[in-house]
Amino acid sequence: MNQWLDERLHISRLNDKFLRKAFPVHHSFFLGEITLFSLIILILTGILLALSYEPSNSLVVNSFDPGTADKPNLIPAAYHSALKINAMPFGDMLRRVHHWCANIMVAAAIIHMMRVYFTGAFKKPREINWWIGLLLLIFSALTAVTGYILPYDNYAYQTLGVVYAITASVPWVGEWLAQAAFAGAYPGEQVIPRIYGYHIMLLPLILLATTGAHMLIMVKQKHTQPGYAKRLAYKKIVGVPLSTQQTPIMILLALLFAGIVLFFSAFVPVHPVEHFGPPDPTPIANIKPDWYLLWIFGALAIIPGFEFELLGGHITAEFVGAMVFPAIPIGLLFLVPLLDRTREYMYYAENPTDHPRRLAWGVAFLVFMLVLSLAGYKPELIASGMLTSGNANAVLWILVFVLPAVAFFVTKAIVRGIARMNTRERTVGSPQVTHSHD
Repeated sequence: MNQWLDERLHISRLNDKFLRKAFPVHHSFFLGEITLFSLIILILTGILLALSYEPSNSLVVNSFDPGTADKPNLIPAAYHSALKINAMPFGDMLRRVHHWCANIMVAAAIIHMMRVYFTGAFKKPREINWWIGLLLLIFSALTAVTGYILPYDNYAYQTLGVVYAITASVPWVGEWLAQAAFAGAYPGEQVIPRIYGYHIMLLPLILLATTGAHMLIMVKQKHTQPGYAKRLAYKKIVGVPLSTQQTPIMILLALLFAGIVLFFSAFVPVHPVEHFGPPDPTPIANIKPDWYLLWIFGALAIIPGFEFELLGGHITAEFVGAMVFPAIPIGLLFLVPLLDRTREYMYYAENPTDHPRRLAWGVAFLVFMLVLSLAGYKPELIASGMLTSGNANAVLWILVFVLPAVAFFVTKAIVRGIARMNTRERTVGSPQVTHSHD
């Protein structure tokens, strides 16, 4: 049987070329695998949720609270189906697993890219995979956003209104762009079917394509080797083969990951659609996005209000704060491989402390994003008395630029201090050579 299949499918070639591929043995490489496991669980749970979800914002009678014959309690069909999923056996658990895997996927992708940046694994010849990884992260966040709009409760309704307004704020083409993206003026009758199409078809296809391209390039170019591999076998892959050792490790990690997610989901609830209720024109106080988009929300919260005309286009603070300003750090991330001056091929992961400037820039960037995320809590900071409505914007803007600068210089100072200490220890520990004149 094996010979018959091999003559037709050339399985032995597949085994020699791919299944015997060596994988480095290092815990940091599991971050990419956790991202992949999250995507697989998201697809499986998403299929199960789609079987009971009704992608429509047409009004239907609430079967849980039907009202009266004269005055029926009408709610959107999408919101009603979310209520029914919660009432199903393990339906709420399914939503929880889907929700937390989406958050874990984004978090694992961010930490994975941090590892790539700080170890210099974005260098030649892996620049393309760095850019694909960034696209994968961006589209993961967009997929998550469309996901928490689908229950179409009041939170989703208000959030979608904000997203529509931001899209419509684009100069010259904003209104046309918003109506094209959301199937008409908001809230239109086709907005939920349109978001549903994005969430279950367009964006998953993009995620699968970018993930496949990312993995194929990684197989072609090989992993960056951990530093210890240089001492063992220079410019050779040091690791375990995929088919006989890495695959069982991956299966065990996948099972452990799934178990942790299930345990976590059993005790930690997610977005309570019943609490927010059906769509309502009354705004929700201090509405906030998920944590990975909070930095954009923070920029919107502290940017001063303004508007002006430019060549017939209407420029507003909303457009600058939500699109222009966030494009700067995202653009810098795409420029990272181009800013590197190395011309040699990258084989081994670098020690971050051997490159203090790159390490300092990375730490400063993280501090910048964290402070912007903190700015998203401006109302809470004012309510607690830590800031006032008069000085909140000025203080937060100062922190946005000052704290990253402080982090940059402190990081460089610490790394250089460690380097001097190591040099001194090597000098002190080296044997002293004496010369005899007898």
